Amino acid sequence: MKRIGIQRWLAVGLLLSVMLVIVLLMMPLIDAAQAYREQKADLSFRLQRQQNIVARQAQVTDNIEALRQQAQEQTYINQQTTEALASAELQTVVKTAVTDAGGQLTSTQGITGKQEDGFLKIAVRVRMTGDIEALSQVLSAIEVAVPVLIVDQLDINPVRGVRNRTSNKIQANGQLNVSFQVVSLMRAVSQP
Repeated sequence: MKRIGIQRWLAVGLLLSVMLVIVLLMMPLIDAAQAYREQKADLSFRLQRQQNIVARQAQVTDNIEALRQQAQEQTYINQQTTEALASAELQTVVKTAVTDAGGQLTSTQGITGKQEDGFLKIAVRVRMTGDIEALSQVLSAIEVAVPVLIVDQLDINPVRGVRNRTSNKIQANGQLNVSFQVVSLMRAVSQP
């Protein structure tokens, strides 16, 4: 009987040893399988995301092209082909703004354009005389003009009034001498 009891204990011990070896051998395989499942899920997610991006590529390309077309159609930048034409157009816009506002245009002078950041700055120096209301209207007309115009180097001085003969005091006449530059941008023309 002792032999049967010892054989049972040996059988149980052997069974436990075999199970322990199987578990020890299987654990790395189970861990590897779990790692592979997680990696597969991650790669599947990435693949799905990439496929979504590829599916939207045509739509994004169309949107970019539409934005480029819209930028070309907008006239924020002077569309003239030469600096001289752009300067002449700028002088005409300023002259119209001053005369419509009731001011008197003293002079306009085109300034040589300067290349900056892929654009050519076209500038016109303007001298005018008028009251504060005329100046306000001129600046408003320049502000809303298309293409975009920028006022630079604004200098405002009052016109000397007339001396009153009876009181011997100078009477202000409300007139202003104004000089400023109006700047417009046009795409720089590449030189060969």
